[in-house]
Amino acid sequence: MRMNFWGLNLLEILVTLSILVAVIPFLGFSIARLFSNADVAARHPFTFIERFIYQICGINPLEDMTWKNYAKALIYFNLAGIFLLFSILKFHGMSFGLSLNVAISFVTNTNWQAYSGEVDLTPMIQMLGLGVQHFLSAATGIAVVLVLARSIKRKLSAGVGNFWTDLVRSTIYVLLPLSLIGSLALVSQGVVQSFSADQEIISLEGKPQAMKVGPVASQVAIKQLGSNGGGYYGANSAHPFENSTPFSNFLQILALLLLPGALIFTYGLLVDDRKHAWALFGASFALFIVGLTIVFWAQAQGNAFLGGLPFLEGVELRNGLASSSFWAAATSASSNGSVNLSLTSMSPISGLVALFNILTGEVIFGGVGSGVYGLVLYAILTVFLAGLMVGRTPEYLGKKITADIVILSSIGVLGPALLILIFSSVATISTLGLSALGHAGPHGLTEVLYAFGSMVGNNGSAFGSLNASSPFYLWAGSFCMFLGRFGVILPVIAVAGKFAAAKITPPSSGTFPTNGPTFAVLLIVVVILDGALTFFPAFALGPYLEHLLMIAGRGF
Repeated sequence: MRMNFWGLNLLEILVTLSILVAVIPFLGFSIARLFSNADVAARHPFTFIERFIYQICGINPLEDMTWKNYAKALIYFNLAGIFLLFSILKFHGMSFGLSLNVAISFVTNTNWQAYSGEVDLTPMIQMLGLGVQHFLSAATGIAVVLVLARSIKRKLSAGVGNFWTDLVRSTIYVLLPLSLIGSLALVSQGVVQSFSADQEIISLEGKPQAMKVGPVASQVAIKQLGSNGGGYYGANSAHPFENSTPFSNFLQILALLLLPGALIFTYGLLVDDRKHAWALFGASFALFIVGLTIVFWAQAQGNAFLGGLPFLEGVELRNGLASSSFWAAATSASSNGSVNLSLTSMSPISGLVALFNILTGEVIFGGVGSGVYGLVLYAILTVFLAGLMVGRTPEYLGKKITADIVILSSIGVLGPALLILIFSSVATISTLGLSALGHAGPHGLTEVLYAFGSMVGNNGSAFGSLNASSPFYLWAGSFCMFLGRFGVILPVIAVAGKFAAAKITPPSSGTFPTNGPTFAVLLIVVVILDGALTFFPAFALGPYLEHLLMIAGRGF
C-alpha cells in the first residue's frame, strides 16, 4: 500500500514535469520568432489590434528610446495604472490604505490580497480593475526581457527599443491568445464563467447558502499564465469554482511555470545563443527539482500532531498530496502566489523550501519576465566572479562587464534582500507587526519572513494565519511591493543601456563560456550562496528550529 502511494504520486509529478520540459522550449522559441521576425508578427491574427492601439494612442512604433526614456515611459505608465486602479477601488468604497495596497499589489504583479474578492468586489471591478492589470503587469515584465535581449545584440547604440510597442505586442501576441485558450480549457472543466446572480444551494448542514459566481475562468487563466496569482475568490485555487477538477488543477500547475520557463528560451533565441538558454533553464530546473523533491518528501512524512499521518491538514484532499506539493513548490518558485492548499499548514521543511524559493530573488523560474531578468543579473555576477578567479576581464555574451554593470547588478540582487531583512526586523520588534501574527515562536517568524519576502519578491502568497489587512502590513507592504518591483527593473534597464552602448567583443581563449554545464553549476552555486549567506540565520531561527521542536513534540 505504501509503495502504491509513492508510485502513483511520483508518476503524477513525473508526467507533469515531462510535459513542461516538452512544451516550454517550443513556446519560448515561438514567442521569440514573433518578436524577431517582422513577417511572422505581420501574419498574426491580432495585428489589426496593434495598429488600432497605435492610432488611437498616437504611438510611433518606430521610435527608438534611450534607456532613460524607456525607463521613464515604464514608470509613468505603471504609476498611471496605480492611480486609476486606486481611484476605482476607492470610489467603490474601499478604505484609502487598502485601495492603495491593492492597486500597488496588482500593478506590480504581486497580487497580495488583503481582502476577499467575492465579498469585497463586484465582477465588473474584478474584470476592469484587477483583470486589466493581470495583463499589463505581466506585459511589463516581458518588455523588460525584450529590452535586455535587444541590448545584447546592439553595439554602440544609444537606443534600446520602444516600451509602448513591447508592451502592446506582449499583451496581444502572447498573453491574450494564451489566456483565451486557457479560459476555454478551464470552462470545459466546469470552472465558472457567468454573469448570473448568486446561486442558492443547500449545504451539507441543510442550510441555504448563496454562492457567488462571475467571470472566473477568464480571470484564472491570466492569473496563472501571467504569474499574477490573485484569485477571484478568497480561497484562491482551493475554491472549487476556480479549480473544479483534477484536470483543471493539472492545467493550472502547467500554467504556473509555462511562461516563466518559456521566456528563458525566448531570451536565448533573441541573443542568438540557444545553449545559453538551456544553461539558464537547466540551472532553474535543477533548483526547482531539488525543492520539489524536498517538499513532497516533507509533506509525506508522519506528523506527530496528526497521529503519524502525512501533513494533510490544510490540503484539499480532492487534489491530493502530489499536486498540492507540486503547487506549493511551483507557486513560490514562479512568483505566482496562487494556492490550492494552506501554506501555513505545511511542514516546517516545506515552508523552508518555499521561503528559499522566494528569498533568492524569485529566479527559480520566477515571474513572467522578472524571473529571466533576475536570472540574468545572477548570470552577470557569476561571470564576474569567474573572471576574478582566473584574473581576466569578464564578458557576458560578447559584452564586457564593467564596474558600473556589476554595481547595478548587485543592487538588483541584494537590494530586495536588504529590504526584506529590514522590514522583517521591524515587524518582529514592534507591537503593530507582532499583533498581526497568528502564531508565536519560530512559526511566527516564518510568517513574517514569508510575508515580506512575498511582497518584495512580488509573489503575493502568504501564510493564511497572518492578518494581511492590519495597518502595518498594508502600508509597509505597499512600499515593499513598489520598491521590490521597480527597484529591480530600473537597474536592469540601466544595464541594458550600458550593454547597448558597448561594442561587441569576439570570444577569445580567455572568455568564460556561458552556454555549458560549468556555467550552469556556477550559477546554481551563486544563487544558493546568496540565499544561504543572506538568510541563513533567519532560516535557522524560523522553519528549521520549528522542525526540531516539532520532532520534540512542541507546536506553535
